[in-house]
Order: sequence, then structure tokens, then C-alpha cells
Amino acid sequence: MENYFIVDGHCDSLIHFVEGERTLNDPSEGGQWDIPRAKQAGVSLQFLAAFIETKYKPAMSSWRGLQLIEGAHRFIADHAEQVFLVQKKLDLKQIPDPTRIGILMSVEGGEILGENAFMLDIIFKLGVRALGLTWNQRNALADGVGEVCTQSRLTNLGQEVVLRMNELGMLIDVSHLNEAGFWHVLELSKHPIAATHSCAKALCPHPRNLTDPQLRALAKQKGVVGVNFYPRFLKETGPTTRNDVVRHISHIAEVAGVEAVGLGSDFDGISETPEGLEHVGDYYRLLNDLAKIGFSTLELEQIAGRNFMRLLSSVLK
Repeated sequence: MENYFIVDGHCDSLIHFVEGERTLNDPSEGGQWDIPRAKQAGVSLQFLAAFIETKYKPAMSSWRGLQLIEGAHRFIADHAEQVFLVQKKLDLKQIPDPTRIGILMSVEGGEILGENAFMLDIIFKLGVRALGLTWNQRNALADGVGEVCTQSRLTNLGQEVVLRMNELGMLIDVSHLNEAGFWHVLELSKHPIAATHSCAKALCPHPRNLTDPQLRALAKQKGVVGVNFYPRFLKETGPTTRNDVVRHISHIAEVAGVEAVGLGSDFDGISETPEGLEHVGDYYRLLNDLAKIGFSTLELEQIAGRNFMRLLSSVLK
């Protein structure tokens, strides 16, 4: 089996670190993601998400988001010999680094901005380079997928944020955004976007998944979908295995092209995993499965990491 460098578009491990539950540097602490297993698996760039939990919304969203960002900086400082912060296009040239994992800071939920566009510049200065406009609920930017009755497009503030993200060089993440908002973002954004941890709706009709027209439109603008490992996004009922992840990767590659497919595990943000893909150390098993069904070495390199690297090279400054 070839050695591929991996870019993982989403994990929620940061909360465990901030809450003092895990150092993220010892597999025996439990959890689905940690530095040793990630390095062993070939993860060279990890999107580290600051997920703002519902209990902090709306009044304390900014406070919690900033607390998590500060925690990300502490995590990077504590493990400086093993990880480094990715902020600029130039930083991508260090990937893959044989000794360190690149960390790209993201925020999951535009609630961190409150109702103030200037907060975007603040979190950018603090090192954040990707922002999910919503989680499942409505905020001042847009509606999440949980707002099933509205079908609203972006608000005026949401439109301002999208355009400013283009100017700053931040990646727009539409993973939890409702469909009307998704199409609005594509209308507005001058740069390609990502669904960092989503799956194909044709295979599993969950609101969090993307339709085939959405997949094709995202690919047309050179975007990337990081396939999520959460079983309920992979299959409506019953047990799931790595094969279900393979099915979603194969479908997106067929519908939108292999250039649009990436990996977005959602490790430590999901309560269950597919059989045989329980933690980050199992990535090699998934790549083996893809090789067995006929994906070429070049295609596996693209899926594993090069597609996300291409996307970031076009967005970061």
C-alpha cells in the first residue's frame, strides 16, 4: 500500500482539550483523534474546529468561540514539536512535514460573529482560516439545515461576511447551511468553497447531505466535499461499515468528479463510527478499500489530501 498524505477537513477534538478531558497526545486517553495516531496514519493537515455548543447560544457565542480559539493556540504551543499553525498559502509548502501535522483553525458556526461583521477580521487576526456560516440553527448570517420550513437565503450580514471572507482569504464552509443558503453562497463567492464534512443525499436523505445538483455545482467552482464518517449521514438505518464511506466517496467522484472529493471525518464530533473506522489510525484501511475497488494512485492522492490542498492554495493568501 502506498503512503498518502491526508488532509482531514474536520474534527471536533478541540473541545476535549479545552475542557481538560484529554491532551490529544495520548491514545490511551480515549477519543477518536490524537496526534500519535494521526501521524501514524499520515495525516499532514488537520482542520481543527471550534464548535460552539447550543448551550452557549446566542448570548455567549462569541465568548465561547474566542475561548476555543485561545485553546487551539495553547494546544499548538503545548505540542510545538509535533504540530504547526497554517495561516498562509506559503505555509502549505511545509506539507507534508515528516515530523509535524499542520493545523488549520476553523470555526463551526457564524454565531461567533454575533451581529457584527468586524468580528470576522478579529478571528482572522487570531489565525482562523475557515468558517462554517451556520451550524444547524438560524443565526444572523443564514439558516442552518435544521430550519426546515424557511428556505431562506443569506441575510445582508451573511452576504457581507461571504464577500469579506473572499477578501481576507478565508475558506467558506457550507456543511451545515440550508440549501437556499448554499446556492446563494455560490452566487456570491468569487473563490471556491467547501463542504468540509458532508455526504451524498442520493445515498442517504439526511438534511445534512448534499444533492447531486449541489455536488456538481460545488465541483464546477472547484470546491471540495470532505466525506463525513457519521453513520447516520452514511445510511438511514442499520449498522455501517467502511464500505458505506467508500460508497459515498465513489458516488461523489462519479457525479462531481474525483477532484471534488476529500475527507472530513468529524472525529470526536460523532457519537458513533462505521465499523473498521473507529479512529484516525484507521485511515489506511479506508484508502486500502478504495484502492481495491479500482481508484488509481493519482486518484487516491487527490482524495486523501491533494484536492483540499489545491482548494486552500486558491483561497489562502
